[in-house]
Amino acid sequence: MSVLEQYRISGASAAELVANIEWAVSAGALEPGQRLPSVRRLAADVGLSPVTVAAALAELRRRGVVVSEPRRGTRIGEGPPIGRLRGPLPVPEGARDLSTGNPDPALLPDLQAALAGLQGSGRLYGQASVAPGLADLAREQLQRDGVRADALCVVAGALDGFERVLQAHLRPGDRVAVENPGYAALFDLLRALGLVLEQVEVDDSGMLAAGLARAIASGARAAVVTPRGQNPTGAALSATRAAELRAVLDEHPRLLVLEDDHLGPIAGSELHTLTAGRERWAATRSVSKSLGPDLRLAVLAGDARTIARVQGRQQCGPGWVSHILQGAVQRLWGDPAVALQSEHARAVYAERRRTLLWSLRRLGVRAHGASGLNVWVPVPDEAGAVAGLLQRGWVLAPGTPYRLPGCGPAIRVTISTLGERDAERLAEDLAEVLAPQAWARSG
Repeated sequence: MSVLEQYRISGASAAELVANIEWAVSAGALEPGQRLPSVRRLAADVGLSPVTVAAALAELRRRGVVVSEPRRGTRIGEGPPIGRLRGPLPVPEGARDLSTGNPDPALLPDLQAALAGLQGSGRLYGQASVAPGLADLAREQLQRDGVRADALCVVAGALDGFERVLQAHLRPGDRVAVENPGYAALFDLLRALGLVLEQVEVDDSGMLAAGLARAIASGARAAVVTPRGQNPTGAALSATRAAELRAVLDEHPRLLVLEDDHLGPIAGSELHTLTAGRERWAATRSVSKSLGPDLRLAVLAGDARTIARVQGRQQCGPGWVSHILQGAVQRLWGDPAVALQSEHARAVYAERRRTLLWSLRRLGVRAHGASGLNVWVPVPDEAGAVAGLLQRGWVLAPGTPYRLPGCGPAIRVTISTLGERDAERLAEDLAEVLAPQAWARSG
């Protein structure tokens, strides 16, 4: 069934066409990933010229609502920046949901206890935006990992910090080097800001230096790098790869480098930062995966000018991140028992990841997961693999939202709650689902 049979797109001008498609996305009539008709077909259906329709689609691309790619046409973005009236599809009863990227709740510290132990009435107007005790603990953590933290601020999560950094340095139409496959929410944010994605290939050791050089040669003014626990592949920069990337970056001292260390102490690998000695840079240390997703907080370190610009933009909006949250994080970071719990979580996640990888490898299924909470499994057919595994009681994430052109189909498995027996059963189900797909594509 075509998209026009499901929802009748309409509009008497480019502006009305834009508004109509945006409304359809917000109402759930047009779904993320859904393909739109070609320019000529849509023009004929709505009674406008192809030039007018092309202008409307260009505006929707600028806003990040639609994505156009060679040989894939134009489709609704996987995470369009429009509030939607409909929630996510429910997980079937009895199915294991390994699609969300969430940490294991059993391995998170007790937030209630941390909040109950807070003293004082919180921050008042005119006081410092960053709690001094939290700043001290953050500097200690970051500097221990080789990240300079003379200038830092607190933001409402890593993406909030990156959005403010990018808006402070770049303009719509600027190009940004990103990992491919990479973090879907970052792709959506960049598109919403009107920035152009320059894809850089990734292997188990992280972003490829040759690919980064090509992206910079194509005009990239910034690069976003995940040093460990890369989402979705689990890649982690090795010391050798980090040195290769630094050699490329050293030739471009004005390039803005953004580093996303979203897993911190539970990543399961050493941090090899690319920020040392940079003129323009920012690095986040988020607490969502190690302390809890509802703690919408990350520490953002960077060069003094970048941090000053971010703080200035905060003052124009929310002003600061709640000192109640900051106090809770400070209390958790300063608790030796929480540090031991994070170390335990790191070891558990590493064992669960290794178990699934070993089980898949034993059955001849190729997969990636050098660190972090996810395993990336290349497949011949994403839709077939996801559907086949759903029939066997597994909800896995299709790779499409994480892939840019040049990256083959795959599925993402979040291993955070996957015990040994379940890992072995999932591996067997995956092998069975992929076997007929492979036969169907053999000569």
